[in-house]
Amino acid sequence: MSTYAFSDVHGHRVPLERLLERVSPSADDAVFMLGDMIDRGPDPVGVLRACRDLSGATVLMGNHEDLMLTYFEDPDDPVNLMNWEMNGGATTSAGLAGLGEGERMELLDWVASLPTYAYALTEGRPFVMAHAGIRSGGLLPRAEWTEDKLEALMASQSTEDLLWIREDFWERPTGLVDANGNGPIVIAGHTPTPYLEGMADRPDRPARDEDGLCRMVRVGGCERTGGVADRWDIDCGAAGGAGFGRLLMLRLDDGEEFYEGIGEGE
Repeated sequence: MSTYAFSDVHGHRVPLERLLERVSPSADDAVFMLGDMIDRGPDPVGVLRACRDLSGATVLMGNHEDLMLTYFEDPDDPVNLMNWEMNGGATTSAGLAGLGEGERMELLDWVASLPTYAYALTEGRPFVMAHAGIRSGGLLPRAEWTEDKLEALMASQSTEDLLWIREDFWERPTGLVDANGNGPIVIAGHTPTPYLEGMADRPDRPARDEDGLCRMVRVGGCERTGGVADRWDIDCGAAGGAGFGRLLMLRLDDGEEFYEGIGEGE
């Protein structure tokens, strides 16, 4: 059994389907999707369907799903519409408008039911996952991290932070990994990795590869964490489309990175 994580597909259904076909998670594997399925790309409804139907997947809420739900809670409020449109909601709105009422409500109800965090215990390492990150003030290492302790940690976080936090998460260690390198690593999306420049402490490599495309970045390895990067950013810029971003499926068990490019119009 393997454990995979991906995030921030932003409406790019075609490359997502290629990536899923190539990685081919089995029925025994655990797959975590960390939100922002929608907006900006050409087929957000197709991405919603693909993620909903992905066997063995735990799908989390992202801030773009939050913006969409806020709009539909009160579509007559011009602020709700403006906030969603400013963040690329036009493609999602158009896609949903093309559905029958039954399927549209089914998709919206499914999104509204999504959790805001998850955690996984792989061999030798606990991971916690949220779309944007966590607020780490006052958090301390523990001698042992059980599922109950991971649940308590994440349940103590505010929904606002789990969906929207940025600088306050990336600029300092979480406090969860001890000087021996033991403790949970936080995996998040939300912030495209090039945006970490000047924000994140101790990124492990440049956010773009030799072809100029975004890739994941691990952050925060220092003496305090036993050299272990305690925050991993897996938002590889798909919101920026072809020539800038791509999709990533990360295997947590061994850190293997599987990338899929985005073609023009995809």
